Amino acid sequence: MRQFFLMAALVAAPAAAQGVSLAEVQAALVATTSMTADFVQTAGNGSQARGVMSLQRPGRIRFDYGPGARILVVADGRNLSFIDYKVGQVSQWPVKATPLGVLLDPRADLSRVARVLPDSEVPVPGMVGVVASDPKRPDLGRITFFLSRSAGAPGGLALAGWRVVDAQGQQTQVQLSNIVWNPAIPAGRFAFVDPRRRLMPPGKGG
Repeated sequence: MRQFFLMAALVAAPAAAQGVSLAEVQAALVATTSMTADFVQTAGNGSQARGVMSLQRPGRIRFDYGPGARILVVADGRNLSFIDYKVGQVSQWPVKATPLGVLLDPRADLSRVARVLPDSEVPVPGMVGVVASDPKRPDLGRITFFLSRSAGAPGGLALAGWRVVDAQGQQTQVQLSNIVWNPAIPAGRFAFVDPRRRLMPPGKGG
């Protein structure tokens, strides 16, 4: 998998969140059925990209990289797709076979796949860090997501970002801002125009 996977260079110290349990984190994620946010994505080599994220559980997420961008990342509930419009290529993986799967699955039992990090391993004081990976499939990589106390967030915990280490060991971080919790998101937001269809000869591909 590639470096477009994600996240958390967290810059502002949140309200204190010590003593948060995994059950509280699970409840907050379950209560977050959808969200939109601006994001800053930082790849392992330090390069950055910005855009807008839309998320709807179960299984849907979209990263729009702004005007002029020739790439798109979107999950439609089944597959996570990386679309490169410049070369007309689409790469896909089952959502559940990616590190983002645990974040997008409201039925995921965090007690089986995740643990709360000690404060010493969290980059910002007061932030909550949770690392998750499938113990049966460690080759799929891992995700560490970060939350902070927020009275306005579902379950009182706001998702601030995450860091993903993919199957090849490549690390990507994402920081969220301007978050809107549980908005109505049109189903079409998680569809995309397949560039491969433009390359098909007439009469091919339906």
